[in-house]
Amino acid sequence: MNKEALLNALDYVNHSREKRQEMATLILTNPHLIEPLLSIAFTVDNPISSRACWILEFTAKENLSYIFPYLNTFTISLHKVHLDSSVRPMAKICEYLTKSYFSKKETPCKKHLTNTHLERITSNCFDWLIGDHKVAAQAYSMTSLLLLGRQYDWIYPELRMVLEQNYANGSTAYKARARMTLEKIK
Repeated sequence: MNKEALLNALDYVNHSREKRQEMATLILTNPHLIEPLLSIAFTVDNPISSRACWILEFTAKENLSYIFPYLNTFTISLHKVHLDSSVRPMAKICEYLTKSYFSKKETPCKKHLTNTHLERITSNCFDWLIGDHKVAAQAYSMTSLLLLGRQYDWIYPELRMVLEQNYANGSTAYKARARMTLEKIK
């Protein structure tokens, strides 16, 4: 399957878990498709890019290591993503990466994620948290930043400030996650 065929296949993916899982299974059995999938995901003004992001998230959930060879591309291009339906899965992938990296167990992620990758993830998570994004992307960003604060001591004061400033105007879900995050960083 080439990029064009992958684009055509993505046309048949919808919000249903079944269709997203079906496509993710195709990617998992053909890991060489990760590169064209990323390329499609980062054609950020095309609505089909959101579908590619959904599939990338499902694939990462099943096998995070498939993304490792493309971490530079992934982290360099994250800032381009702006559609809400694309930001959420990308923020979730960042959460998967940071959870794996900061796991108490030895994980392959620790060998592949560099400081540069972590700094790019940090920057994007703050952008998603500060920007006008839906609560899910902000919640995933809070989790990632909470973990990243273990390595970068400047994150907690910044995170605390952002959460406290945005708390009053946040939704109920935002407030709940912000409270939990603030409790953990005190």
